[in-house]
Amino acid sequence: MARPRSASHDLKRDQILDVAAQCFARQSFPAASMNDIAAACGTSKARLYHYYESKDAILFDLLDRYTQRLLALIGEAEARAQRKNLSEREALNELVRAFLTEYENSATRHQALVSDTKFLGEAQRELILNRQRDVVAAFTRFLRRAYPQRVNAANQTALTMMLFGMINWTFTWLRPGGAMSYAAFADEVVAVLEGGLGTQN
Repeated sequence: MARPRSASHDLKRDQILDVAAQCFARQSFPAASMNDIAAACGTSKARLYHYYESKDAILFDLLDRYTQRLLALIGEAEARAQRKNLSEREALNELVRAFLTEYENSATRHQALVSDTKFLGEAQRELILNRQRDVVAAFTRFLRRAYPQRVNAANQTALTMMLFGMINWTFTWLRPGGAMSYAAFADEVVAVLEGGLGTQN
């Protein structure tokens, strides 16, 4: 009979994933080893293998959980918009703020998503890429609803990727405790949306 899973098993997995994401960000996924991750976790490689059979398994679980979290944020934003009876523009602004809050707390996980998805096996990579496409499609829907006179079939991809261009690479330059907070940056992004996309040609 299999030994029952410890109540803290998932918590320990989350801790391992946080440390692994930091290792991948610091050393790169190819350069980081199970030994490196175990040492950074303050445990043995044998103990690490109790949770994950390989570095590839760690990467997939990290990206699997993180992309599910991003999709959950979209669902939460839609529910919050309905509950608060927000306008479509307010709903988009709330979504931007929610994503930047997540990025602040998950910078190394987001870096792994941007940089390391290519190292997954084909089926796992396609799953993660499909979730990323779902996130992009959701942002496109929010943009089209918020700015129906500005966003159309011809420009929606460009405008959606412009928005992602503003927020997706914050892990490369925006630091907690720096000159600008993530919350302040979110306000700047919203200001660009309101003052740029909100202006009719």
